[in-house]
Amino acid sequence: MLRVTVNDPASGTSEIEVGEDTPLMYALRDSGMPVEGTCGGYASCGTCHVYISPEWMEKLTPREDVEVEMLDLLDTYDPARSRLSCQIVMKPEWDGLEVELAPQT
Repeated sequence: MLRVTVNDPASGTSEIEVGEDTPLMYALRDSGMPVEGTCGGYASCGTCHVYISPEWMEKLTPREDVEVEMLDLLDTYDPARSRLSCQIVMKPEWDGLEVELAPQT
């Protein structure tokens, strides 16, 4: 299992475990975090928006156009650190990833 540190501004920081090849969105939701994932992981709703710690952003796979288009519609989009957690499929090299839950608008 891979570790992810999650900062939820409403409840503080916690650590969750995520299986390899598992989309981060499912691990967040299954851990009781307030992440809806309404579209089921198709990058079409923005309800799994997270901020990636700057030191991790370049280590992740780049955002695809469909993800950027969805993020751009969100009021809380930060081009330097926003990602949809449904598009982050966990890999061993991302063990220790640090994310913050973005406000839902």
